[in-house]
Amino acid sequence: MNDFFNSRIDEYEEHQLNAIAGAREFYPFTAKQLPMHPHARVLDLGCGTGLELRYYFQLNPSARITGIDLADKLLQALAEKYSDKDLTFVQGSYFDISFDACCYDAVVSVESLHHFTLEEKIPLYTKIFEALIPGGFFLLTDYFAQTESEEIGFRQELLRLKAAQGICDSAFYHYDTPLTVAHEIQALQAAGFSEIEVLGQWSATHVIKAQKDSV
Repeated sequence: MNDFFNSRIDEYEEHQLNAIAGAREFYPFTAKQLPMHPHARVLDLGCGTGLELRYYFQLNPSARITGIDLADKLLQALAEKYSDKDLTFVQGSYFDISFDACCYDAVVSVESLHHFTLEEKIPLYTKIFEALIPGGFFLLTDYFAQTESEEIGFRQELLRLKAAQGICDSAFYHYDTPLTVAHEIQALQAAGFSEIEVLGQWSATHVIKAQKDSV
């Protein structure tokens, strides 16, 4: 996964904005849903070069962001763009990295989590739930399978391709295997979120907000 994105650093932003239906609308929409109080603490999973942060910093320039991404070149580009902002960078997998408990006002992820199974997501979403302060929320902007049969088809094709190429490891590969919205909500509920709503939709991309109880 990191090799894929590092090799595409020069065209990464153009691809994200122009090849994904609705991207020029859902990136600023996502930013508008994030906390607006001064010095809000936000954890950005799969932050890339910070396309959502471009809009968020316009609205909340004092926000304190921790960005996690596998690709060091994307993080370097992000650091260069926002050298005057309160940014902390962590290179690695958000599955492996520990999150501080009750630390963040919000966690956000945009077009990053459509490669993983429900079973893989539940432990990650549990970490997110525990990292949020009471009343904090997880904002997920991602694209989803339209039907359960489509979801199964994506996963089967990935397994077929890996078998055909003799790949038997458990590393993450850049092949899209999105869940349905219903299965995504199921994973969030299993992690402890009870207040979950879809805030918007652009083609196959949805914005889902999952809030932690305030007490």
